[in-house]
Amino acid sequence: MRRRRTLVVLATLGTLLATSSVRAQNAERGRELFSLCSRCHSANGGGNPLALAPSIAGQDQWYIEKQLHNFKDGARATHFDDLAGMRMRPMAKWLKTDADVTSVALYVSSLPVVRPEPTLAGGDATRGAALYGTCSGCHGANAEGVQAVGGPSLNHTSDWYQRTQIKNYQQGIRGSDPRDVGGAAMRAMSMLLSDDQAITDVLAHIATLPAPASGGAK
Repeated sequence: MRRRRTLVVLATLGTLLATSSVRAQNAERGRELFSLCSRCHSANGGGNPLALAPSIAGQDQWYIEKQLHNFKDGARATHFDDLAGMRMRPMAKWLKTDADVTSVALYVSSLPVVRPEPTLAGGDATRGAALYGTCSGCHGANAEGVQAVGGPSLNHTSDWYQRTQIKNYQQGIRGSDPRDVGGAAMRAMSMLLSDDQAITDVLAHIATLPAPASGGAK
């Protein structure tokens, strides 16, 4: 019995070490690939508004992978009014294999969170908190994201980018492709924000929520 337990422990340790080694290799490959992404998203993943690139450092690995595949497959960023998306799509297609998509997503998710300073003025965070109640079912009470329903974290994403994406959903620029199930759901929810002020209020509330202390896929 003791010998069997020892063998089980050794086998488990071997599996963990092998998994850890593969993950380290993938992260290193992701770091190499991210060197091109960093030209827009910055070396720390903190984004650059002038390049229409949001902060992505510490974003969930599963969400980054999903969006990269959407860009590559044309489920996102085929509308000519999606300027940022049209710039991002060829960059995603540069990742030739699924393994490369996974590697760069793993690396980005491991970066320390960078929370940009708010850029939008005139928001009422108190009113935004009430409006956000509907959003919390998919994005979490603290906008930390809920993978089970496909809702990404929002509490360390550039507010100008979030505003652009909400308006893109409302106008059918994003979320109209039937393959983008999450986008279709978000498009319907975006319609609940009746005007620009409501959008600004919700984003003002999100800016008050705590961001995670460090990166890493949740």
